[in-house]
Amino acid sequence: MARAHGGRAQMALAFETIYGTPPASGYTRMPFASSTLGADQPLLQSELLGYGRDPLAPIKDALNADGDVVIPIDARAFGFWLKAAFGDPTSSEGEDGSGDPNGVFTHVFHSGSWTLPSMAIEVGMPEVPSFAIYPGCRVDGLSLTMQRAGLLTATARLIPQGEVLDTEAQTGTLDEIALRRFGHFNGMIQRDGVALANVVSAELSYQNNLDRIETIRADGLIDGADPGMAMLSGRMDVRFSDTTLLMQAIDGTPCALEFGWALPSGESLTIAAHAVYLPRPRREINGPQGVQASFEWQAARDPDTGRMCTTTLINDRSEY
Repeated sequence: MARAHGGRAQMALAFETIYGTPPASGYTRMPFASSTLGADQPLLQSELLGYGRDPLAPIKDALNADGDVVIPIDARAFGFWLKAAFGDPTSSEGEDGSGDPNGVFTHVFHSGSWTLPSMAIEVGMPEVPSFAIYPGCRVDGLSLTMQRAGLLTATARLIPQGEVLDTEAQTGTLDEIALRRFGHFNGMIQRDGVALANVVSAELSYQNNLDRIETIRADGLIDGADPGMAMLSGRMDVRFSDTTLLMQAIDGTPCALEFGWALPSGESLTIAAHAVYLPRPRREINGPQGVQASFEWQAARDPDTGRMCTTTLINDRSEY
């Protein structure tokens, strides 16, 4: 008897033309570190009386499908998750977005899109064999942490329409992506165009706040997951060395924050929050070591750009 192992698990992804209808082909193998994507259906205990002390058979409750996927932040495959989180990008050839052909493509993703694409994702365990396909997947949230060391990953929170199980893969021949990972060593943070010093760690979280459309259906699936109010927030732990951020928090004025990574080969990823507001932090002294301040920041729509954030991915892939 074969037993499932995470080392042999595989994930494939393709964007849908019609919500909840997995395409027959065009799937790409996705790198991932872990996944809780799945469906559960609890049982409801019988409440009926008059049949003795032993209960009657339970009945099935509603089917719930969701989960998190931890993915590497890389120069190519991460673009699929950005498209799912923000919507279709504006792509142009030329590192400066000028359209001059040079084999380098700039993909720009904007927050606040009213239309988000849906994906079909298949998670396979070939040794059992068991293959679960999740149609109608939409990204509810995308979060990441910046720090000095360790592996750079992001977590995508997914809401699919449901789960379909099979003993064979339904994705056909998969497209392969050569992985080029960013690392914490390649990261930088800028405030109003100037490198921000003394940052110990930073967290970013973009939320679509999807609204599940849980209508009554014979198949138990949801009708969709519609985008709610978008939100970009995070946290910065900073060594307390000057009062620049503190005074901004007291004054209530916004600043622009840019989080980015770049590889020596030319690929880069930047997440620009155009109008960031900082709360007034508590500065605690817990001993002889250095004093830190934590800023739980929030981003808002910037009147100059007309949006909350812009994400730019530069690589050698022509489209997503």
